[in-house]
Amino acid sequence: MIVEIRTYRLKPGMRDGFLAFFRTEAIPLQRSLGIRVAGPFVDIDDPDRVVWARAFPSFAERERMKAELYEGDTWIRELEGIVMPMLERYDSILTETPEWFIDELLACERS
Repeated sequence: MIVEIRTYRLKPGMRDGFLAFFRTEAIPLQRSLGIRVAGPFVDIDDPDRVVWARAFPSFAERERMKAELYEGDTWIRELEGIVMPMLERYDSILTETPEWFIDELLACERS
């Protein structure tokens, strides 16, 4: 699986709003498209940094799923305008891991 690990630098004071948005809007939308989401993970030392990950079956599926997400009406008309003002910047790295690892990570989140 292709795993994109994303680090967000939030604007000061935006963490609670971002976490609520992420839980109620961003995660459900991505999961509805088949994107597997883990997180968010809040930095213990920096309240303005959040890390999360999303997994895709392959590079080709990653491109297709991301296009469906970011070119879709929900993102363009509703969510982009909510989340982008909360962010100072974001970074991502692409990694690869076996599917069983993602299964176990997500099972831990549900426990």
